Amino acid sequence: MNSLKKFKLKNKYVLIRVDFNVPLDKKGKVKDNSRIKAALPTINYLIKQKAMIILMTHLGKPEGKIVPGLRLDGVHKELKKFLRNVYKLDDCIGNEVDSFIDRMTPGEVVLLENLRFYPEEEKNDAGFAEELAKNADYYVNDAFATMHRAHASVEAVTRYLPSAAGFLVEKEIQELKKVLKPKKPLVWLVGGIKEDKYLALKTITKKADYALVGSGLVDLIKIKNKKIILPVDMVYDKNKRHLDIGPKTIKLFKGYLKKAKTIVWNGPLGMFEEPKFAKGTKAIAQFIARQKAVKIIGGGESAEAINKFKLGKKMTWVSTGGGASLEFLLGRKLPGLLALERSKKRFKK
Repeated sequence: MNSLKKFKLKNKYVLIRVDFNVPLDKKGKVKDNSRIKAALPTINYLIKQKAMIILMTHLGKPEGKIVPGLRLDGVHKELKKFLRNVYKLDDCIGNEVDSFIDRMTPGEVVLLENLRFYPEEEKNDAGFAEELAKNADYYVNDAFATMHRAHASVEAVTRYLPSAAGFLVEKEIQELKKVLKPKKPLVWLVGGIKEDKYLALKTITKKADYALVGSGLVDLIKIKNKKIILPVDMVYDKNKRHLDIGPKTIKLFKGYLKKAKTIVWNGPLGMFEEPKFAKGTKAIAQFIARQKAVKIIGGGESAEAINKFKLGKKMTWVSTGGGASLEFLLGRKLPGLLALERSKKRFKK
């Protein structure tokens, strides 16, 4: 892939795919700004290079329709805490967007409206991607969390502009590669309720010495494998949903984690958002923080939990991408990364 530092950026328009898909409260205020802060090194570098910066992101799942509660006004407000001269538009394509960008001056930043208000985004529509690209000289992907999606702002857009990885994406790859050839024993901690985690377990157990499984994922497991370690006690609600792991399981899991040289955590062990069901996730997080192993937190809700318990600095790396980090760590090709590689060849001249 191209490195951003190879481009001559002064007085150039740079279109950046960021991941500002952040949790909001009922008033639209950002509850966790870690993804916004993760993109700042790339944005600030472009500001110093006197580029005009166009930010684009999705927020939530509006399914191709305009959803007022998923507008990026709250994200813009949070972004203004860190950047000067940052503006926000009410659309991501169209005459109003074209006109504003045409008037931008070096060092200014503009945030486009939610990409997923257009169904063409998730359909990887070439025409939509070309509209996004037409006002820029370069494209940068600094949204690692989107790399496993072949969407217009991730994949198709690279056909129209010389493209590069942002600093966050480069750092993600550098840190996550440590798991591809890990120090052994390698222990995975797998939680959540998504079926893709269950489907991934077959690959995980080929690579890991042990896979410690928690949360609702336990109900999906039908296979017998000595490497898969299941809870021995759980906390349930009246509908028999798994809301946390119990004290015996916490002790059991600690025994395996203590021996590990590399730890990968993807998915919380219960409903950690509720204090009464956060004991298991918190206890295991605190225990991992004390270990001298390579400790990789696989983004998504796992990262949210680590940030909530203020343990991020005790980990080797807290990824910004849940699904993307899982796919990468399993050795699968990510559409977003492949697109950047193809773009380098396409625009070599």
